[in-house]
Amino acid sequence: MPTLKPRHASDHSNEPRVLIQDVIPYEVAGSLDALRGPGEGVLTLPHHVYWGPQADCDLGQPEGVFKAYQAILREGTRADQEQLLNAGLLVKMWDELMLPVRVRDLWENKFPQLAQHS
Repeated sequence: MPTLKPRHASDHSNEPRVLIQDVIPYEVAGSLDALRGPGEGVLTLPHHVYWGPQADCDLGQPEGVFKAYQAILREGTRADQEQLLNAGLLVKMWDELMLPVRVRDLWENKFPQLAQHS
């Protein structure tokens, strides 16, 4: 039976590390004007965007917006984003959202007006 030799951190010190967060294929809407989702009421997230136990989000409450928008920005396709996100609400809540750094960078690079609100 072969024996396994433990690897030491120094064995690969010159190799760049690739993290999953660096390769997740996040999508970004075509334009802020294309974001035509509701700005109020209860939004029910599709299962492929949010697979948690309660997919309903009350957009009248900050917690509901955070839950919905964080999931949509991380997991949603461009079509999902354009159907579910509301441009005015996104701009208003942008700096409060807890997002992966790459998601924030992608959106702020495409829509500099988001970064101006941070």
